Amino acid sequence: MADTVTPEVRSRMMSGIRSKNTKPELIIRKGLHSRGFRFRLHSSGLPGKPDLVFPKYKAVIFVNGCFWHGHDCNLFKWPSTRLEFWKNKIERNRFRDTEVMAALEKKGWKILLVWECALKGKGKIPLPEVLEECATWLTGTHSNKEIKTIHED
Repeated sequence: MADTVTPEVRSRMMSGIRSKNTKPELIIRKGLHSRGFRFRLHSSGLPGKPDLVFPKYKAVIFVNGCFWHGHDCNLFKWPSTRLEFWKNKIERNRFRDTEVMAALEKKGWKILLVWECALKGKGKIPLPEVLEECATWLTGTHSNKEIKTIHED
């Protein structure tokens, strides 16, 4: 499918996408705060600057966009233009994610990944269920967890 906007407009659109305070991140923050959880945001003292840091639980939450992290779900689709550029960029992101997770684990932090597809799209999970999973994970003993879309086969 051909792009419907010029390369200049597409470039401006893509550069305007934020890495902090995204809509999915704000949804998780608001929901956990209303459940009584207190956290720090984007702590530069930790590898990867996690979106939410819970020092009390020695836990971090990353709210990942499916496109930018190359998630295998129905929200991710390779762009049709500049494919080599995007493959390199997304592979670098995946590699960095792996390094960040290993560094956090080495420091004794537990890690939760909440994927964008869990909050929107065809297979989304109801928000109260996502928040309950987050809360249960925070107060539990499991070290790492992912919350992602429900696959429909």
